[in-house]
Amino acid sequence: MSDTLVFARRNLEHVRQIPEKLIDVTVQPLMFTLLFAYVFGGAIHVDGSSYREYLVGGILVQTIAFGMMGPGVSIATDLTEGIVDRFRALPTPRFAYLLGHFLAEFGAAMVALVVLTLSGLLVGWRIHEDVLHGAAAFGLLVLFAVCSIWFGTLLGLLARSPDAVQGFAFLTIFPLTFLSNAFVPSDTLPPVLQTIAEWNPVSAIVAAVRELFGNAGGAASTAWPLEHPVVAALAWCALILATVVPLTLARYRARTTG
Repeated sequence: MSDTLVFARRNLEHVRQIPEKLIDVTVQPLMFTLLFAYVFGGAIHVDGSSYREYLVGGILVQTIAFGMMGPGVSIATDLTEGIVDRFRALPTPRFAYLLGHFLAEFGAAMVALVVLTLSGLLVGWRIHEDVLHGAAAFGLLVLFAVCSIWFGTLLGLLARSPDAVQGFAFLTIFPLTFLSNAFVPSDTLPPVLQTIAEWNPVSAIVAAVRELFGNAGGAASTAWPLEHPVVAALAWCALILATVVPLTLARYRARTTG
């Protein structure tokens, strides 16, 4: 654990030396919230709710999903620059570096979550359920952040360069978040895209967050994941972790052996 904390502190020292690294978890979430709330909000109608309250759940999940890019780029950079090979020469457990990397990226994700919550309150979003439901919504977002960090780390271990991580993450997350109910109700989409959106894991997580916060989510859907969004969201997160974590550990072992 002490070695893990040392590696985590190393990553956080990079932020102190280069504060611009925090742009994607501070300025970018605020910009997205204000842009969608004040520029597009007047043109989009949501049944039973204001668009600003509908928007925040989607922005929260989208930002956390895009947060996988940071862990991927960070670990890909270390691998290509050879610093991980130098760490292997130290008397530290093999996985201390990987866990330290996870802790540092988790801290960045929590900063983004706080910034987004404050941004939502600024544009008029509110929690309409009790404290228990609100805490459950934030707990689900934290769980999804854990999934995103592990998935991003796997991308970084698979990619040959940091640029490749950025390209692949963008091609994966951009359609997943926009072909969902994150920004518009899924029933407004054409039939084929509506089916994709209804079974998209991002849609289930967004719908679960909105339900737990007590924010209206547009017209009701007959698709099972959106009829039972909390169960579906937990199932998706469990499936992601059960798949990605073993693959990440195996790939890390392969990249740091020999």
